[in-house]
Amino acid sequence: MVIRQRILVALIALFAISPAWALSSIEASVDRNPAIEGEYLVLTVKADDDVKTAKLDTSALLRDFIVGRTSVSRSTQIVNFDSRKETRWQILIAPKTTGQLQIPALTIDGIASQPINLQVAPQGSQPQQAKNLFIRTSLSTEQAYVGQLVTYKVKLFLAVELQRGVLSAPNIEGASIKQLGEDVDTTELVNGRRYRVIERTYAIIADKAGDLDISGADFQGDVLVQSQRRGGMFSFNESRPMQAKSSPATLTVMPIPPQYHGHWLVSDLVALNEDWQQQESYEVGTPLTRSFNLLASNADETSLPELAFNLPKGLKSYPEKAQRQTVVRDKQVVAQISQSIAIVPTQPGEYTLPAIEVPWWNAHTRKQELASLPARTIKVVAPEGSVEPSPYVAATPAEKSGLSLWFWSTLIFAILWLVTLIAWVRQRNQPRVVAPVADKSHPHTSNEVSLQQACEKGDVGNVLLILQRNLSAARGQQLNLAQIAALSPALGAAISDLQAAAYSSAHSQADFTALLNAVASLDSQTSVVKNSPLSPLNPQ
Repeated sequence: MVIRQRILVALIALFAISPAWALSSIEASVDRNPAIEGEYLVLTVKADDDVKTAKLDTSALLRDFIVGRTSVSRSTQIVNFDSRKETRWQILIAPKTTGQLQIPALTIDGIASQPINLQVAPQGSQPQQAKNLFIRTSLSTEQAYVGQLVTYKVKLFLAVELQRGVLSAPNIEGASIKQLGEDVDTTELVNGRRYRVIERTYAIIADKAGDLDISGADFQGDVLVQSQRRGGMFSFNESRPMQAKSSPATLTVMPIPPQYHGHWLVSDLVALNEDWQQQESYEVGTPLTRSFNLLASNADETSLPELAFNLPKGLKSYPEKAQRQTVVRDKQVVAQISQSIAIVPTQPGEYTLPAIEVPWWNAHTRKQELASLPARTIKVVAPEGSVEPSPYVAATPAEKSGLSLWFWSTLIFAILWLVTLIAWVRQRNQPRVVAPVADKSHPHTSNEVSLQQACEKGDVGNVLLILQRNLSAARGQQLNLAQIAALSPALGAAISDLQAAAYSSAHSQADFTALLNAVASLDSQTSVVKNSPLSPLNPQ
C-alpha cells in the first residue's frame, strides 16, 4: 500500500512540473567531410523542441547543392523529472561543384545554426571500396539494332544493413524497358571488403535508330549505421537515409539492314523444332497433332513471328492459340512461342506438308539466316472395313490428247440425251401396269438407327465413320468425307461443325441433330429424283 502511494505522489509531481519546451538551439552536422562532387551526403539538423516540419526552410541549400529526400523524426526524454524534446531533420544533399563550399545557416523562429565549411573533391578521387553504398551498371552490348533486346544489369553494393529502399529503373526516351526475372541477392568481395549485392536485370528494346541515352539507375532508401550517443560508451544502430545514382551510358542503335527480307527478327541464335510421331499411314477423319517451338536467344516474345501453316487440299487444320513467354536461363534471355495444330484428313491419298521457314538476322555475324523444318509426306488411307473405291484412271490433259474440254463435254451430253430419249420412247410404247404401292420406309433403316445410336453416344469419330459407310453402301461406291459434304450444303455444314467441335481449340458442343436432319433431307431428295427420272425431258 505504501509503494502505491509513493508511485501516485511521483506521478502527481511529474505532471506538476512545468518543463521548458521553448526552442533554444539548432545544431547542424554532416556525416562526412570532405565530400565527393555529385554524391549524396547526410545533413542532420537538430532542434531542442517539438517543431513543425515546415518551419525548417532549406531553400538556401539549392544554390550549391542538389537537395534530395528529407526525413523527420521526433523524440522525448525524461531524466530526473526533466523532460526534453527533440526534432531531427535528415536531408540528402549532393555538391554541384568541387572546391570549398559552405552549408549556410538554417533558421527556425529566429534561432539559427552554425554554417559548415565543406571540402568537395572531384568524382573518382575516393576509392569505391571505401563507400558504404554504390551502384554499378553494365550493358550487354554498346551497339544494337532496332528491335534488338539489350540487357542492362544493375548491381547495388551495400556494406551497411539495408532497412528499406527503392531501386528505380533508368529513364530512357525512344525505347521500351522492363525488368527480367526476379532480383538476385548475393555477396561479393571488392578489394577485400565484403558487400551485399542486389542484382537486377532490365531488357531494353530501341524503337528507332540513333544514339540512345540511358540516364542511369537510382536508389533511395534508409540504412542502419553505427553511431555513438553523446556521453555514452556504447554504440547504437541508427537509421540514416542514403541515395545513390549510377553513371549514365549511351547505346548506339543501328537501323534494319536494307538487304533483309521477311519479318524482322534479330537475335543471337534462333531454333525451330517440332514434336510429333510420324506414322506409316493415317486414317481419314483421324486427327494428327503437330507441336512447334520457336526459340530465340536475347530476343523478346513480342518480336517472334506467327507460324504459317499452308496445307494442301484434302487436309483441314485447327490451330490452337500460340503461347508466348520470355524467360532467363543461365543468365541468357530466351523468348519462346509454342503452338499446336490439329490436322484432319478428309480423303485418302499422299500429302506433302510444306516446309516451315522463319528468317532472322544474326546480330553477331550481321547476316540473314533461316530457321526451318523440312517438308513432311504423309499417307492417308480409308478407314478399316470401308469399301475400297473403284480404280480411277485420270483423264489425259487436253493439251496432250489434242481434244478440247468442250469436245468431251458435248459428246457426253449428246450420249446422255440419246439414252434418255430411247428410254422415254420404250416406256411410252409399253402398256401401263398399275404398280403395287411401294414401301415408303428407307431401305437403310437399320443403318439410320446405327447412326442415331452413335449420335446419342456423342463420339464424333464413330459418327463420321458410320455416316461414310452408310452413304457409300447406299450409292454403291466408296465416298470420302469431302464427297459426302458436297452432296448438300446442309450436310457439308454439319460435317464441318462436328469436326470443328472435336478438333478445334474452342471445343464447342457438337450438334448431332443438324447432321441427322441433313441426312434425312438428303434421303427425301433422292427418293423424289428416283420416282421421276425422265420428267425434266418429257416433251409436251
